[in-house]
Amino acid sequence: MGTTISFKRPDGQDVNGYLAEPPGGKNAPGIVVIQEWWGLNDQICGVADRLAAQGYRALVPDLYRGKVGLAANEAEHLMNALDFGDAASQDIAGAVAHLKDSGSAKVGVTGFCMGGALTLLSSVFVSNMDAGVAWYGYPPLEFIDASKIKAPLMAHFAIEDVPFPIAKVDDLEKKLSAAKVVYEFHRYAAKHAFANEEADTKGLPFLKYDAALADQAWKRTMAFFAKHLQ
Repeated sequence: MGTTISFKRPDGQDVNGYLAEPPGGKNAPGIVVIQEWWGLNDQICGVADRLAAQGYRALVPDLYRGKVGLAANEAEHLMNALDFGDAASQDIAGAVAHLKDSGSAKVGVTGFCMGGALTLLSSVFVSNMDAGVAWYGYPPLEFIDASKIKAPLMAHFAIEDVPFPIAKVDDLEKKLSAAKVVYEFHRYAAKHAFANEEADTKGLPFLKYDAALADQAWKRTMAFFAKHLQ
């Protein structure tokens, strides 16, 4: 189980977050975990706990400042009110810096849905992140300046995704290839949020958990982070 901590953004503001530490201690590599549009809820804290059990220091910044969306309309309202550029360049950058300053030599970023989009944005804005794994999400592609991306990237996309149509992923790949970014994209015959074990409880037809595909994506993710962070 993790604990709530406070850390500094580059601009000096304080942000709270959920930090799960591995048994191995403070010098383990770190991973910043970015929430779905629901907010910092038990499910995303469980992702951090899972990464800690695999030997990583996992920090989930509280992008919504204590608010959580229980229904889709609440989550959408919170997401639409979020300044994505500020979240990436300040909250996530601060979380990466906190893990590095407190003992992690290398720090990756991973995020789901909205957090997947923010993972890709962070690869542009956060120059000292060491690897990124995005899950079924991407920002408007005009915000991706691929020439600034130095960290290797992995992403998991759902072919039947409604919120993030798969066709745009081809365009994203062209941008990354042109800039010679090291990346590895995987496409799954699945719906949005296929790795969220609570997806089927949300009552939304475009969400569907797929345990087998989630397991496959997680194995790929852990091998990628082991290669680039260990």
